[in-house]
Amino acid sequence: MTLHNSAMNLLPLRLSARLALAALLATGFAAHAQAPAGEPQLNLPRIELRAGMFRIDTQVAARFHERQTGLMHRTSMPQHEGMLFVFESPGVQCFWMKNTLLPLTAAFVADDGTIVNLADMQPLDENSHCSAKPVRYVLEMNQGWFAAKGIKAGAKLTGAPFKAPAP
Repeated sequence: MTLHNSAMNLLPLRLSARLALAALLATGFAAHAQAPAGEPQLNLPRIELRAGMFRIDTQVAARFHERQTGLMHRTSMPQHEGMLFVFESPGVQCFWMKNTLLPLTAAFVADDGTIVNLADMQPLDENSHCSAKPVRYVLEMNQGWFAAKGIKAGAKLTGAPFKAPAP
């Protein structure tokens, strides 16, 4: 899926979110090469996220061009894998499926890991799917993954981006 547009920053950055994002970037996210145009991104940095007892092997799209390409041109993705889009600040995030061949579900995720809303998206559909409120994170998984696991809006994801800093 590709990033369609993002509304202006609506919330101030929380310290915990800034620290989590800084930690992600410090682990080497800025050092990855861009995929050639028309090619899928297969070599983005990875982190582990969890949705309850379910593990998600997650590629992280933290830079603008990585977010714009997203999961475009992919013909398959293992069921336990996903892509986490990380934005600099919360905003109403809208996605579309231009050049995306896989049916996906986008989880729009708040700074604390709470899923705000879910949106099922069909391949090659250019309709926008947006967060119900400003978010910094969007996790894309194969369509049906969240439903099969009983994960709905209000559930919490855990992992490095969502950890609060030590007092």
